[in-house]
Amino acid sequence: MNTQKRLSRREILAAGLSLAATACFPIRANATTDWPAAGTIKMIVPFNPGASTDTLARFIASGLSRRLSQNIIVENKSGAGGVIGTEYVANQPPDGYTLLFQTNPFISAPMIIAGNHKLPYDPAKDFQPIGQIAVAPLLIVVSNDLKVTTLREFLDVARTKPMTMSYGSAGIGSINHMAVELLSSMANVKLVHVPYTGLGPALTDLLGGRLQMIAASLPSVLPYVNAGKMRALAITASGRSSLVPNLPTVAEAAVPGYQVEAWWGMFAPAKLPVPITQRLNSELDSLLASPSIVEVLAREGASRRPISPDDFKKMILADVPRWRKLIQEAHIVAG
Repeated sequence: MNTQKRLSRREILAAGLSLAATACFPIRANATTDWPAAGTIKMIVPFNPGASTDTLARFIASGLSRRLSQNIIVENKSGAGGVIGTEYVANQPPDGYTLLFQTNPFISAPMIIAGNHKLPYDPAKDFQPIGQIAVAPLLIVVSNDLKVTTLREFLDVARTKPMTMSYGSAGIGSINHMAVELLSSMANVKLVHVPYTGLGPALTDLLGGRLQMIAASLPSVLPYVNAGKMRALAITASGRSSLVPNLPTVAEAAVPGYQVEAWWGMFAPAKLPVPITQRLNSELDSLLASPSIVEVLAREGASRRPISPDDFKKMILADVPRWRKLIQEAHIVAG
């Protein structure tokens, strides 16, 4: 009799524990599927306010806010070529309430900052890619003081007179910097890099003849090219641009296999739940289909590039060894 009572209590206790355990699963699922349920979403931009990346991030945040019916605020955490803000996001909970808006230095900057030491963050492991937003080519332009009309002529002069041709960039590790370093490496020429704290001062020095070359976004240099104040030689993308259809690509003009594009994308901390990743990617893709975003991107000479999180991750994984090899071989270090 006592044994039956004890067994009955055990059975009741086991059943109660089983029920409690089962009840936990719907709660976890709802916490994911109901996202965003409460609170404000932060989108971290690791660059200064007013830059083109910041402007685009605010437009994307505004559009996503409307689609998600959730407040999204853009917060700038600049410094160290984007590393400070990016590292901040890597250390946040993967709950969908902290996002990162980044561009090409996402991959190169931590390698340059770290040197031979531990990376401040691992672009391939510490983040969940949400989706790529857009890509844009760069335009290689030279000073009018330089009497060359093609990229091949420029490279021939640089090869004949190593370390006599200088080029400017928006800073060490910027896409302007890395694009020209890759060109130098593939074309076997040696150029002098002059980093600035932004592209504006570099363009001023190019116009004044104090620099010989820059690789820059089309909107930033095309007005000068059209006005005859600098000369365009080639475009860095894999295909020609409708904005300069007669201008060859670098690969066509002189360096087969060369291709570099500026890109923008959105990330979250690693281990973001799959349903939140998919929801964000879906809403982002829908936003990129709107005519207003196409118009905004066109001002940057960019085109939309909606891809899946998995494809975006594959792109990151493919770019990591390419830039690591270049950084090591060119001895690129933080200034």
